Amino acid sequence: MLIDRERELEELNFLLQEGGARLLAVSGRRRLGKTTLLLEWAGQSGLPYLYWVASRAPSTLLLHQFSQLIWQRLYPHDVMPGNFSYSQWSEAFEQLARLATNQPFIVILDEFPYAVDTDPALPSILQNAWDHHFKQTQAIVVLCGSQVGMMEGLMRYDAPLFGRVAGPLRVEPLPFSALQQFYPHYSSEQRVAVWAMLGGVPAYLEEFKDSRTIGENVKRHIFRATGIFNTDPENLLHESLRDPQNYIAILLAIAAGHHRVTDIVSAAAFQQLKQADPYLARLRELGVIRRETPATVPKTEQATSRLGRYVLADHYLRFYFRFIWPRQDMLAQRLYDALWEEISEQLRAFIGQTAFEELCQEWVLAQARAGTQAAWVLPFPPERVGSHWGKGTQVDVVAINWRLRQLLLGECKWGAERISRNVVNELVEKKTPIVRAALPDSGQDWHFHYAFFARRGFTDAAMAEGQKYQAMMIDLVALDTGLSV
Repeated sequence: MLIDRERELEELNFLLQEGGARLLAVSGRRRLGKTTLLLEWAGQSGLPYLYWVASRAPSTLLLHQFSQLIWQRLYPHDVMPGNFSYSQWSEAFEQLARLATNQPFIVILDEFPYAVDTDPALPSILQNAWDHHFKQTQAIVVLCGSQVGMMEGLMRYDAPLFGRVAGPLRVEPLPFSALQQFYPHYSSEQRVAVWAMLGGVPAYLEEFKDSRTIGENVKRHIFRATGIFNTDPENLLHESLRDPQNYIAILLAIAAGHHRVTDIVSAAAFQQLKQADPYLARLRELGVIRRETPATVPKTEQATSRLGRYVLADHYLRFYFRFIWPRQDMLAQRLYDALWEEISEQLRAFIGQTAFEELCQEWVLAQARAGTQAAWVLPFPPERVGSHWGKGTQVDVVAINWRLRQLLLGECKWGAERISRNVVNELVEKKTPIVRAALPDSGQDWHFHYAFFARRGFTDAAMAEGQKYQAMMIDLVALDTGLSV
């Protein structure tokens, strides 16, 4: 089932509209539905296409399989010899180009990094074939892979395919709004909880059923010894990393709430601060973690800011390394009810500190993109949306426009009670002066605006206090609706 992939389909169809030979890289972590997307696109196009997926088999076997697919397309009415294979990759590519001589022809080379692992010369061979055979055809060749770092490396200035391959087209996790199609019978609260655990990975979302409670789904799927939820995290690391123990130590530290480098190094038991640098760099390259800086830090200072912190970019990895990996002993004894009870006690805080804050920030971005057509029109167009932290305070949502000197501060509460007037006053009276002081020139001539996001809504006193400051008061229904813009 292909859900919410209009942007990607538009990009792919653009290649067809441009005409001529095109070479594109498509990347994204496992389970995002890249193969489904590409096959659906190829099928919708009405054009002939060839799909081939590489594996970790020896290069000679891969070439044999690839050769037989090409031969079958070139000579569909002939009987192919069972042991047929082109002698070299260059010959296979040359014959493949023949299929696109007189008409557009789509070629999808899936898991291309596996083939490169077995034959590192493959990008150079493809580059030579592209220059001498494909460029004169109407071939649309798509290189697809889950090893994001390697796929993006195809576009480096020193790579053989530099200047020839477009992209990468990054296939991202689905947005929160897509969960409505997966779980029409879940409430907004339940969908936010699932989002915090699984994010927008289609293969994960398909496993949960809204005919069961969230706890039943977790015990049925995530606690299971076999299946993608248990194998994916380690496969991801072992596939891309050598000696993953130190990487796992870093991920466990971040998942436990240690986000500054000094805290990560201490929690992961590294001996020296710089010892963690190559591991952090590699995890960032793979897209497993990301470095964040406060939205109030000027762009020119973000790379060197001491306020930088690291977070797990993948929702399921956050959940897995926070709750599942450290409790392997309970899973081994199949103490599923006890483990779910333990997770449930900490789940509200986990959701509030991770997914809910991100959804509130995404809500602001969604209104900004919609402009005057938005349900809630922002007081200014933001240049950046994020959060603020530093000495003395933290603000969950920050939208900033440096040129106009405008700032939106937002507070998010995933608590079981309605937001009170004290929350409004704390943001306006206590946190605002601290944020102002952190701005250049101590925030002179800056204009502040406010937003409050509440799972359970607001007290009458909070609503009245918010109106004094013309604050946006967003309950879960408004958040859910605004994220569907």
